[in-house]
Amino acid sequence: MTPQQALLPPRAGGHAITAGRPWPMGASFDGEGVNFAVFSAHAEKVELCLFSPDGRKELARLALPERDGDIWHGHVGGLMPGTLYGFRVHGPYQPEQGHRFNPHKLLIDPYARALEGRLKWSDALMGYKVGSSRGDISYDTRDSAFAVPKSVVVDTSFMWGEDAAPRVPNAETVVYEAHVRGMTMLNPGVEKGLRGSFLGLASDAVIEHLVKLGVTSLELLPVQAFADERFLIAKGLRNYWGYQTIGFFAPEPRYLAKGQVWEFQSMVRRFHAAGIEVILDVVYNHTGEGDEFGPTLCFRGFDNASYYRLLQGGRHYVNDTGTGNTLNLTHPMVLRMVMDSLRYWVEVCHVDGFRFDLATVLGREAHGFDPNGGFFDAIRQDPVLSRVKLIAEPWDIGPGGYQLGGYPHPFLEWNDRFRDGVRRWWKGDPGMAPDLAKRLLGSAERFDHHGRAATSSVNFVTAHDGFTLEDLVSFTLKRNFANGEENRDGHHDNHSDNMGVEGPSEDPAIRAARDLRKRNLLATLMLAQGVPMLLAGDEVGHSQGGNNNAYAQDNETTWIDWAKGDRRLAAFTARLIALRKAHPVLRQRRFLHAQARPMDGLPDVIWRRADGRSPSPQDWHDPGFRCLGVELRMAAEGGDPGHPAIYAVFNTGAESVLRLPDTAPGWELILDTTRPDLEIAPGGPGTRAPAQSVLVFRSLAAKSKDLSGGKS
Repeated sequence: MTPQQALLPPRAGGHAITAGRPWPMGASFDGEGVNFAVFSAHAEKVELCLFSPDGRKELARLALPERDGDIWHGHVGGLMPGTLYGFRVHGPYQPEQGHRFNPHKLLIDPYARALEGRLKWSDALMGYKVGSSRGDISYDTRDSAFAVPKSVVVDTSFMWGEDAAPRVPNAETVVYEAHVRGMTMLNPGVEKGLRGSFLGLASDAVIEHLVKLGVTSLELLPVQAFADERFLIAKGLRNYWGYQTIGFFAPEPRYLAKGQVWEFQSMVRRFHAAGIEVILDVVYNHTGEGDEFGPTLCFRGFDNASYYRLLQGGRHYVNDTGTGNTLNLTHPMVLRMVMDSLRYWVEVCHVDGFRFDLATVLGREAHGFDPNGGFFDAIRQDPVLSRVKLIAEPWDIGPGGYQLGGYPHPFLEWNDRFRDGVRRWWKGDPGMAPDLAKRLLGSAERFDHHGRAATSSVNFVTAHDGFTLEDLVSFTLKRNFANGEENRDGHHDNHSDNMGVEGPSEDPAIRAARDLRKRNLLATLMLAQGVPMLLAGDEVGHSQGGNNNAYAQDNETTWIDWAKGDRRLAAFTARLIALRKAHPVLRQRRFLHAQARPMDGLPDVIWRRADGRSPSPQDWHDPGFRCLGVELRMAAEGGDPGHPAIYAVFNTGAESVLRLPDTAPGWELILDTTRPDLEIAPGGPGTRAPAQSVLVFRSLAAKSKDLSGGKS
């Protein structure tokens, strides 16, 4: 018999529940029992429900005895970690005024540290009666407890030992966007029983691959507990990406091999020991409860009018996210929940940063997006959160939703202008030289303001949302039929190029052209100022068969087939990352604006044509300008003159004769994407830029004179 069975026989009468305290939020074990504290501004009564270890039987239903402001709380003696629980909240059911209380629906604790059991789709999950002529304003009295995951009391203590955050500077960061299952399900180096789990992700095989590749920061697609949408389950699919959060403090149960929170903590500790940061993709813009026809799982049942942004009248939801609802971060308790969640993952789980999905939602106040809004103010003043990596996806579908460059320091931002501009350059679209120049210098026109650094731009060519690198050079049209939406979903304009044949090809010429294009795209990514982000699997040629919206494909479509991976491409990618690491001129904090450097009078950036001359205004506007060179030095403001200059050539046209700059005593070729195995070659008269190539030259040190002409 468990402690809760012994102390708390069924139902409410005569049980040992005392006032407890209104903090901390959620369920907290204190050695003598468990304190429970939840928020609701409009509830009339909050009941704690305790369940049997298998979650099937409700053992007790206890009304929280105290309310401190809008915090309801109580303490139950004798409870231990592992106790399963949920809540039922009483209050008005008035959808037209925004209230959807229904005590027949068991609710997940918004602060639950773990969940037990899976969501079982049933009409009983709905607060309204499905099929009623009154729609969502009808009222359903079926008990949903059998279908709802149970919250779990957790002891989050963990033996961290000498764990230390890697704290990789932004200028040295290389992000690797990955999925727990995608990385491990077909990885022969991961123990079968651990594939698809946090422990499997932290296996030697995965860590060794990342270390060899040279990435510094592993960015995981959502790992907070999420729901599979009902329409996906009906199609025999499930949510793969995880952007339907129902528990902001709980790790997703399907990624726990043993059902314990320590598995996530252990994963982080192992990555830290290898010098790799762990960044979480987090979804605080909406929840998995959907619109007014969605289920009542948690927030809707606790206080719908507080947790969500509602349209005038209250019945319908603001849908700036495209998912049916939008969290109301202008409410102080909702904002507090988000801040508490972020701090929990940093302080208790030791993560190193966050990528915020649809981050414009987080900064939208009543008057619109505000970089000085409540969310940004709260996170920037926080002594814990202000020191971790903060990355924004700077758009949503709401009014004024596209805000690239509009975020405050210290936020970094996903730069879709880089993605599209680089794709179009290598695809051969006319007139793209000016855009490429901007992207290579960190998109200063977007980010160079209010003291922001050139590392504010997170550059990427591919991400989870869209084509993989292999598909980008293999398909001109998306193929998302497996998603069951008749190929209507996903981006339509991908700036992709199949190199002459649609889909897979065994033609050696087609394969060679595609391989070269991939190397050119990767080289452009790693040579640009900013923070580069690599999509997991791109380095080994992973294909999704042309699916550019694989959110529901938890199968071989998205799982990386490591055994068939392109080892030569992986080695080339590692070489690019090593080249970037070895040359600080490629990863500067300061923007480059062609200012003369005090130490030698040379500009920190010089643009060049193939013949060595600087492009004229006419050249920049020439749609046929397809061979662009850029000479880079450390920034004029505070640059270290000791680092060699880099001259990079991006040629998307025919073969061109190059005249190398005379601003250095000589140059050596250190990268040629048409010769991926080339190490170093001399550069000088007769040097050519092959068609469709990236070349990188490094300046040779002067032997008898310094660059300014003085004696050494």
